[in-house]
Amino acid sequence: MSVFPKISLRLEVENYLKAGFMNKEVVSALGKQEAERKFEALLSRLSHPPSFTTVRVNTHLASVQHVKNLLFDELQKQFNGLSFPVLQHPELQDVLLIPVIGPRKNIKQQHCEVVVGAQCGSAVLRGAHVYVPGIVSASKFMKAGDVVSIYSDIKGKCKKGAKEFDGTKIFLGNGISELSRREIFSGLPELKGIGVRMTEPVYLSPSFDNVLPSYLFLQNLPSAVVAHVLNPQPGERILDLCAAPGGKTTHIAALMQDQGEVIALDKISNKVEKIKQNALLLGLNSIRAFCFDGTKALKLDVVKDTEGEPPFLPESFDRILLDAPCSGMGQRPNMACTWTLKEVTSYLPLQRKLFTVAVQLLKPGGVLVYSTCTITLAENEEQVAWALRTFPCLQLQHQEPHVGGEGMMGAGLSLEQLKQLQRFDPSVVRSQNTDMDSLRDARIEDMVWLANKDCIGFFIAKFIKCKSTQEKDP
Repeated sequence: MSVFPKISLRLEVENYLKAGFMNKEVVSALGKQEAERKFEALLSRLSHPPSFTTVRVNTHLASVQHVKNLLFDELQKQFNGLSFPVLQHPELQDVLLIPVIGPRKNIKQQHCEVVVGAQCGSAVLRGAHVYVPGIVSASKFMKAGDVVSIYSDIKGKCKKGAKEFDGTKIFLGNGISELSRREIFSGLPELKGIGVRMTEPVYLSPSFDNVLPSYLFLQNLPSAVVAHVLNPQPGERILDLCAAPGGKTTHIAALMQDQGEVIALDKISNKVEKIKQNALLLGLNSIRAFCFDGTKALKLDVVKDTEGEPPFLPESFDRILLDAPCSGMGQRPNMACTWTLKEVTSYLPLQRKLFTVAVQLLKPGGVLVYSTCTITLAENEEQVAWALRTFPCLQLQHQEPHVGGEGMMGAGLSLEQLKQLQRFDPSVVRSQNTDMDSLRDARIEDMVWLANKDCIGFFIAKFIKCKSTQEKDP
């Protein structure tokens, strides 16, 4: 059942999303009532966490079975001997699934309260402890060692340092304070560690803070699907056009057995450093990361050679991943989004600019994968329809593995084309109530089905470039 209210959106944004999900094609196929039910179910699912935590094994350094055994032992330590199942995904062999327990109903709320920001609250719902920078308010007499209740300020209305807060707040569970109120709000910039250690979260997930860091990468399931769909081969030259923080980049390198070249671009320097750190931590040497604007990655002046650095010559990559900047409306859990409609729709021109560059940089016969972590029709299926109209050299390709749903109707794509897309839509799953008893009785195939469906909202399209964009048509 739903324990949290549906995601809170500005009315103009909710109406915009509704128009997309209840477009003429969808209503004609499903009927108005079913289309509306699905849309409301989606808004409800977005405010709740996915049913599974997914981690990707760094197969470059260790076997999946070895890491699975290590993780099982680690979880037993974390949960005082409680046996959490760790499942290997049958179609994504390097992905492990850990069920989330919850929502847990009988947690007693404490007098001493800590209010955290919405972003921190979302992390807590996915297994994190509360870190000091995320704390907005704490009760007046809170001391280190106190049992406290954690609440999320989903609308961002609580003043930093407040002693109490009566606005909209959502209960996330209980924990033990590591610091006093006075220490938390002392203003010391070096205070960045754990402020509250969660002991009774509403949703029980493992904490992956410093857990097997060279062997595991915490990654949403659809994000792990992307690199498999790209299907990079040893010795190829691959471009990850918008790469930070490097989860997909490092996955690509691992799938290539670290043989070949993976170029990773991002225009924010500290994010590029994060990519480099992740590559180092995971022992991957084929990655070269650059701080560079992807929209300028095509080399227009062929005279000067940049020796493998951006910008790049046309048609110089075997495969390209464009995990495009987007409105992020598929992220979960997300209880409130304060964005205006202008902000939500602002990514469309940038996505098209990046896509145009990607097509020009791709070799004939090469593969281009476009992905987003959003649910809007405009940033997904409509961008695919635009791409097929604009670039006759592109053809949609069937995706392997295909564990998500088909694309959504409404962009004028054929039923055959929609089958070639993957849309991960959490509205297809009813609200879950998972406890240890239900896990003991569950069949593995049912759990894998649930993990594939009850994840973040996400979209993947795979194209092949059939002929050169350098050749002039007669």
